[in-house]
Amino acid sequence: MDVNTGVDLGRMADAVLQPGFVGKEPPTWLRRRLADGLGGVVLFARNVVDRDQVAELTAALRAEKPDVIVAIDEEAGDVTRIDAHTGSPWPGNLALGAIDDPALTREIAGHIGRDLAAVGITFDYAPDADVNNDPNNPVIGSRAFGAEPERVARHAAAWIAGLQGAGVAACAKHFPGHGNTSVDSHLDVPLIKAGRADLDAVELVPFRAAIAAGVQAVMSAHMRVPALDPDFPATLSRKIMTELLRGELGFDGLIVTDGIEMRAISDRYGLAHATVLALAAGADAICVGGDHADEETAVMLRDAIVAAVRSGELPEERLADAAARVARLAAWSVAAPKATPDPRANEIGLSAARRALRITAPDATFPLAGAPYVIEFQPQLNMAIAPETPWGLLAPLSELAPATTGATLTSEEGLPAALRASAGYPLVLVVRDPHRYPWMADALSASLAVRPEATVVEMGVPADPRGDVHIATFGATAAAGRAVAELLVGHRGA
Repeated sequence: MDVNTGVDLGRMADAVLQPGFVGKEPPTWLRRRLADGLGGVVLFARNVVDRDQVAELTAALRAEKPDVIVAIDEEAGDVTRIDAHTGSPWPGNLALGAIDDPALTREIAGHIGRDLAAVGITFDYAPDADVNNDPNNPVIGSRAFGAEPERVARHAAAWIAGLQGAGVAACAKHFPGHGNTSVDSHLDVPLIKAGRADLDAVELVPFRAAIAAGVQAVMSAHMRVPALDPDFPATLSRKIMTELLRGELGFDGLIVTDGIEMRAISDRYGLAHATVLALAAGADAICVGGDHADEETAVMLRDAIVAAVRSGELPEERLADAAARVARLAAWSVAAPKATPDPRANEIGLSAARRALRITAPDATFPLAGAPYVIEFQPQLNMAIAPETPWGLLAPLSELAPATTGATLTSEEGLPAALRASAGYPLVLVVRDPHRYPWMADALSASLAVRPEATVVEMGVPADPRGDVHIATFGATAAAGRAVAELLVGHRGA
């Protein structure tokens, strides 16, 4: 290969990029880059209207490159892209972990895989294999299967089997484990202080299980783990990506980065330099385009990779190996048998969400005595959740009991008026991780002081249950909202 021409280097550099884009159909620049060898693309909620539109979009991508990897971040819990505008019809990971039926987890992941395959998506950045052992974690929370490593491990393995059995490549994330931190890597660099023995006993357990289950890909985390590498965050660490994940754990599939533009990385290293360092460390594919979804960014990264090979900063053999692993995943995705979606899928998801409900209410009876007044306490959601994704109980309750009314609060301001308006109605207080938001915890305490009989519905991590009548949904998906709404007012309707 003549590296001086840059022809093959450019195609290899393009092959390892998975950029996002803006729009409901592929822009001209993306079509051109696919024809020139771009390895994949990633879809976000901004690219989704409905399933028919996504199927048309992926067909247009494939017209330019038949084996293009089409990725999406579809955890089918609180983090959903395909159902961002309606909320996921599935219980999320924490709910599945609470049920603790791996066969059910595998079944649901299989339905998700069928759904994605039917619209042309081949690669899912899921499941989340983090052990959420810090309840104050601002970015994992209900995305994890739980706080116990063995529980997370068995459900991650089941999820992988179900998704890949439907012909969609799974991706265990965020290696080497993002659960034990109180910092969101979208904003800053998390620090995992655990020693190596603790990492082996907790964080690494689900990833070992994922590898044993044959997971096609692993996503790196943008965080520092001094016990493994005192100098570089995991995504940029050869000690973590190559020596640990490849060597010690024996993973031979695709390593993809979390969004390379996330501030934990980009603020310190810049997009281009971080991309080169990630590839040199052992990553095979670069996810980019959550924020920088344009041709200029994709070209900049390609050119930075080529320049790094020419300068010797990135060995050409490492780039060739990364491109080959991308091609291998693409070939697997093309060859994997696909199954059609099950028309009963939504009812299966709702049934699972009902199973996840945990009720602490020794003397309570349901349904409530009349249409309720609902006060929803709205936190600032983490950046992994599409901002347009609906959640809560007002909408599903209103469908079942049209006389339902209420208020949505983002602070304690407005609470006295809402409590006055609730007089004469059964009161339902809807919270999401009040243990992480002092204003919400205070507002909940103030509400219960006035209305101690109120029903509290926790749609996040139930770390600090409050109220005599407490219902935990273990997530805020549409399925969870519908399941608890049925309980509160009775099942009226399909």
